[in-house]
Parts: sequence; C-alpha cells; structure tokens
Amino acid sequence: MIYSLEGTIEHKKMDTVVLNVNNVGYEINISPSTYDRLPPVGKQIKFYIVETVGMYGGGTTLYGFLNQEEKEIFLAFKDGLKNTGAKKALEYLDKATKSLPDFQRAVNEKNTKLLTSIFGFRKPTAEKIVALLYDKLSEVKISGKEKWAKVYEQEDASIEETVRALVSLGYRETQAKNAVEQALSDLEKIPETSELIKLALKYIV
Repeated sequence: MIYSLEGTIEHKKMDTVVLNVNNVGYEINISPSTYDRLPPVGKQIKFYIVETVGMYGGGTTLYGFLNQEEKEIFLAFKDGLKNTGAKKALEYLDKATKSLPDFQRAVNEKNTKLLTSIFGFRKPTAEKIVALLYDKLSEVKISGKEKWAKVYEQEDASIEETVRALVSLGYRETQAKNAVEQALSDLEKIPETSELIKLALKYIV
C-alpha cells in the first residue's frame, strides 16, 4: 500500500495531477482546494496517498493530500459516513478545508448551523457529520488557528438571513455563501443582516 509519493508535477488539472516519481507517472485525484495550493508544473511536491479499489475487481485509484490531517479527515468522511464514496468524501473535504480548525470545532460543538452557513453543507449532511464523526474528528490533530473563532460566541442568525437574502436577489446559493464567508473573514464580529448583505455583495463574482 502506498503511504506517500514525492516527485515532480508533470501535469495538473482542477481534479487530477500527474506526479513523476523516478520516471513513473502517477495520476492522483485531488480536490479544488488542493489544486489551488500546488506549485507550478516541474516543481517537486509530496502527496499523502489513499488508495481505493473499484468494485468487481476494478483498477486502483489514488487520492492525494498535501498533509496528513487532510488525509485523516478524508478517511473519516469516506469510512465514517454511510453511503459516502471516495469522490463524495473528496467533495466534503474541499468544503472543510476552508478552515480545518473551525470545521473540527464546529463538529466538536455540534454546530450544524456553522456547517451549513459557512462550510456549505446541506442540513441533512451536517447533521450526519455531527452524529457520525464527532468521536473520529475529535481525535485528529489539526494545526493552525481558527479563522472564525469569534463567530462561535455570537448569534449567527444574520448569516443565514444574509444568504437567503442574496439568493432571493437571484444569486446562486454557493455564490452567496462564498461571499458571506469572505466578508466575515475581515470582521471581528457579525454585523446586522442589512450591513452584512452590503459587505457580501462586494464579493459576489
């Protein structure tokens, strides 16, 4: 079983990268957030690897992560959530990597509102994550500081109201949530809904 691979980036796309290791090219599946952090083609990089084997004797698929903690959270999603395959687990990880310390704390404190409003999980998925991953994620050592530490101490109803207001204006829910996330990253406290809408609109693309 492959634990990690280190080599030169030969080719990269949003969802895959070809890594040349001793003149052998390995195709590795990655998340969009991982792609955004990759160095240019031709540079060296190390991936922590998870191998999956297709049903009915299919081939092996490789999934790559830039650090061990992301690999562990991916495995928690894949192995801990019912009916969650590797591709869906990678999608969930991409949401969580907006801020792994905040994600872990949200799960530990069973804060499904934050999981839906900031990280973009659907409510049933957020409830499933809290119910099934509470113990598993509490054991994962996450480095870095919380991005939205003060959000936990405040009423977050205005976050949900802002997202709903932006959606009612014709923006997609994903656009609305991303805009609110970016607006909040510059604030120490959550403002009133009307003010948060104005701030979020600056980040709509």
